[in-house]
Amino acid sequence: MPALTEIFGDDSVLQFGGGTLGHPWGNAPGAVANRVALEACVKARNEGRDLAAEGNEIIREACKWSPELAAACEVWKEIKFEFKPVDTLDK
Repeated sequence: MPALTEIFGDDSVLQFGGGTLGHPWGNAPGAVANRVALEACVKARNEGRDLAAEGNEIIREACKWSPELAAACEVWKEIKFEFKPVDTLDK
């Protein structure tokens, strides 16, 4: 989320499918977790914090007052994207 906020800023539409629907407490808490994470990132950015460098800490801080976000982070903490690119340039 910190990277998305830094890259796209306020003028964007973010889609959260599996992350929301896969929340262990259901869809509504999944939506709450997404909103809390996004609001924490926007607040941190507006305070002048470096989202790239402090992103994990920003989310960890938000987890302290959002049990929905804390539960989501526990479920999704080990997600890795280890796929080869499919849109490589021809040489």
